[in-house]
Amino acid sequence: MYATVFNVVYLGVITNALLIASCLPMVVLLVTTDPMHSWPLLALAAPLCAPGIAAAFRVFREQAAGGNTPARAFWAGLKATWRKALAIGVTATAVMVVVLVDLRMVAEATIGMLVGPMLLVVGLVTLATTLLALVALAEEPGARLRDIVKAAAVLSTRRWYLTAVSLLALAAQVWLFVSMPAIALGITASAALYLAWANSRYSLRPVLDLEPAVA
Repeated sequence: MYATVFNVVYLGVITNALLIASCLPMVVLLVTTDPMHSWPLLALAAPLCAPGIAAAFRVFREQAAGGNTPARAFWAGLKATWRKALAIGVTATAVMVVVLVDLRMVAEATIGMLVGPMLLVVGLVTLATTLLALVALAEEPGARLRDIVKAAAVLSTRRWYLTAVSLLALAAQVWLFVSMPAIALGITASAALYLAWANSRYSLRPVLDLEPAVA
């Protein structure tokens, strides 16, 4: 029991530390600036987090399979996935910037009642597709990017209930970061990502030969 607890704590600490290092520009901007004014810089830094998140998902995969240590799995995952993960991050960030800017523009207009919900749906589908795409990339780094995104878009909406749980967990992590950034970065980040990874991994089972994740 003590060995299991130690391994879980070790996995969380190492994954959190490496994730912070890979997302350092974004973390620094969030901590030192007002996002309402620095959002263009945040938009530039956001895609850089995608490779680190994909590498964290690779860590979870390796640990579930009894593979490399967390540090080795992270760097191996980063090396194998960073190009495609960065492309996914750039695309998702561009779409979200357009959605948020459009929402701001139509918020007080009459057409906002019609366009607003449509933009929100586009934003949620983009976030869901991005999440599943990064998980799929961590599972199959050699797959074509087009196939990854297509499968992620279809399965994130088909199994929307799992996607909703994952997005709620990540939203709770964002809220915790706003109120208690040290705890969010140092303790709960890997737990929230693990829950999102496990749910997304299950959603991807129709296209990937996967075993259920260990709780």
